[in-house]
Amino acid sequence: MHDGDPRVTVEANARGKAREVMAREALAPGELVLGVDTVVVVDGRVLGKARDSHEARAYLRLLAGRRHDVYSGLYLGAAESEASGHACTSVTFRSLDDDTLARYLATNEWRERAGAYAVQGLGSTLVTAVEGDYFNVVGLPVALLVDTLVRLGVPALSWATARGPA
Repeated sequence: MHDGDPRVTVEANARGKAREVMAREALAPGELVLGVDTVVVVDGRVLGKARDSHEARAYLRLLAGRRHDVYSGLYLGAAESEASGHACTSVTFRSLDDDTLARYLATNEWRERAGAYAVQGLGSTLVTAVEGDYFNVVGLPVALLVDTLVRLGVPALSWATARGPA
């Protein structure tokens, strides 16, 4: 789903992904399922994943030399609780000449990427600024994830510390 308010869209898509897994798998107490969805928005137009190189070229030309927003929705579901939210990060692209655009498209990095670029890879060369959570642009809004886990009663970093006597 890509129509309408991008905040609602990414949260609904993330919830749908997680609930699809939850419908297939029985969760033990305390187990969580994470769903995430990301879209790029420019001039009110929502860009998901490009279907082919022609659409990827069109997306990148639209983003070139401009600022756009990246929205990610996050849903955490458990047998006994759920929580969701979204994050928004602004990204500014440099101007792109035809040669640079062709070279980036030839890498195929654009495949399966909202907005047809991967900021954590070669797509970083297309970007001049990121305002907000960088990891949101990568596709996992880490700050939102930690806040959502805390809302569900999972203390920050509790999953990263050793258990048992020191």
